[in-house]
Amino acid sequence: MWLVSVLFLLLAGCSSVQNPTGPKLVIGQEKGSLIVKCHYGSSWKTYTKYWCQGPDWKSCRTLVTTNSEQLVKKDRVSIKDNQKSLVFTVTMENLRRSDAGTYWCGIERTGVDPGFEVNVVIDP
Repeated sequence: MWLVSVLFLLLAGCSSVQNPTGPKLVIGQEKGSLIVKCHYGSSWKTYTKYWCQGPDWKSCRTLVTTNSEQLVKKDRVSIKDNQKSLVFTVTMENLRRSDAGTYWCGIERTGVDPGFEVNVVIDP
């Protein structure tokens, strides 16, 4: 029985259910732009992806979402999902100092959404 448990744990570690990952820190220039690439496992391919802002994951403010490979732009932020490469790309343009702070790469699902924290620094 213990062998079955060990095999299950090993297989679970090899699972394609990879939560989103990306850079922990991104630095952009004021009035410039920055790009963040959020990677995910193949099991998340068809799920809605989003970019949200705020220090607390549970209450961050969603800035832009996508549920396809089409580019979606809202104000100064855009998002595009590349389901073949398993990465969604967020672009922030015309950066302001007030854009500095904590952001999250997120994937929408039933229950608690998986997310990855990204800290954005804006240099003058």
